[in-house]
Parts: sequence; C-alpha cells; structure tokens
Amino acid sequence: MLRPFALHRPATVAEASEILAQEGRDAALYAGGTELLVILKEGLLRVKSLVDVKRLPGLADIRADDGHLLIGATATHRTVEHAPEVHARCPLIARVARHVANVRVRSVGTVGGNLAFADPHSDLATVFLLFDAKVRLSARAGERELALGDFVVGPYETSRRDEEILTSVRLLPWPAGTAGAYVKYGLHERPTLGVAVALTVAGGAVRGARIAVGCVGPRPQRLAGAEGRLGGWSLADVERRAEEVGAEAAAAVDAVDDLHGSAEYKRDMTRVFVRRALLVAAGRAAGRESHERHPHTVVV
Repeated sequence: MLRPFALHRPATVAEASEILAQEGRDAALYAGGTELLVILKEGLLRVKSLVDVKRLPGLADIRADDGHLLIGATATHRTVEHAPEVHARCPLIARVARHVANVRVRSVGTVGGNLAFADPHSDLATVFLLFDAKVRLSARAGERELALGDFVVGPYETSRRDEEILTSVRLLPWPAGTAGAYVKYGLHERPTLGVAVALTVAGGAVRGARIAVGCVGPRPQRLAGAEGRLGGWSLADVERRAEEVGAEAAAAVDAVDDLHGSAEYKRDMTRVFVRRALLVAAGRAAGRESHERHPHTVVV
C-alpha cells in the first residue's frame, strides 16, 4: 500500500532541482512510475514527496544534436520505438525498444527512468553502450555530462546527485558500413542475459567492433579485449572464429550469482550468446539475415 506523500509539479527543470535540493533524500523523481510505484507499494523506498517531471518542456524531445541523436529523459519506450529520428540514425535502438517488457510498460515507462533506476537487467543500458551514450544531468548549479558507463555504478545505483535531474541521453550513430544485433535470453519477466554487437566493415575487413554484455553482472559492460580481437578479420573469419571471441568475452564478463543463475552459468551463456550475436551481425554485414530461432531468445 502507498503511504501518503506530497506531489510537486514544477514548471521548469530549475524549479524541480530546487525542490530536490530542499527535500534531499525525502523526495523522488516521478515520470512513468513503472518501477518507482512498485517499490513504494512494497515499502522498499519511503519518501515524503514525489517530483513529477513528465510534463516539463523539452524533456520528451527526440532530435538530432550536432551529429548525435538526443533522446529526452521522459520519452517513452513506445515513442522511441516509433520515432523517425531513431529509425533513421540508430535503428537498432528502435528495434530493442520494441522488445522492452510489454506494451503497457512501453507506453508509460521512460528512457530516463530506465537508466536512472539502474536495474542490472536493462535492455537499453546495454545497447546504449554501443552508441557511446552520455547522459546529461541538470541542477541549479548547471549541467554536466557523463558517459553512461560512469553514470551507472552498480545495481540500482548511479552517480546522480540529489538535486540533479537526468534530462537526456546522447548517442553517437555508427559510421557507414556498420551492422549490429542485440540478442537476449530469459525465462522470467526480466532478461537473464543481453548481448549487443556491432561490426564496422570496410574493404572486406572489420575496422571496428563493439561488444556489450548486460544482465549478467552488477551493470552492463563493454568488452574491449574481445572487441580488439576482431580487428582486421574478414567476415568469414568472424563467422569461423566467433567461438574464440565468445570465450574471451566469457572470461572478461563480471558475472554474479542471483535468481537468474550462477556466475558460472552466466559466463557460459555469455560465450554462447556473444557467438550468436556475432554470427547475426556478420550475416547482416554480408547482406544476409539470420532466421535461426532458439527458445526464450529474442534477436533484434
């Protein structure tokens, strides 16, 4: 049951920041509320005030921004799924957004809420790492920008200060000749594992690779060692040696035991699914689309 609280509806980001500064840990930001209302009802979080930011002007915008794609914090997953700007500049993001939770959650849940909640099983936080994501935080004292990897510091923990509001996330679209894939596996409502891969190919060889793994550890992570291994390989090499890269990814991933499985199980799943994601991405780079299907697996 929800305990009584005051509801603030500020007109500007500065006003919202002022309320947060005054209330401190007794206040929480509210937008879609898909996660917040659950933990309030369960008594896992107790606050005296909610600060409603979902109507603040500009926070739901999705637009080009100096060669980047900017997604406002209060843009819903459903909006991201259908936004022409996302389809044009970062189409993998639109495809991943289509498979977040269910349509009810996608219709009200927001991008900023998803990132700020820092659930280790977030699809968006994992795939955003492939786009060099940076979050913008605003407060009375001004703005600052952090790489997503520095913003999410652990399970349900970020580096956001009490008076700050996450206002947007900025993504760098991939260069021409890049193909990507996101593969996730799960038996429960939240995924057990998510793997995002991108291959940039020029002159028949891999000139850049990105691999991110999420859901298996305290936060999503880029795997620089596995990425570097792919440099200079042909697409045939990628397909033939994907198992090697999967094994290196499994050794590097920071897996933990939880209700989704043991750390050892998750490392082995990482090996298998990095291999699968590489095969899908290499096939797409070569102009082929994989139609292979596996139980409890989503490929986007």
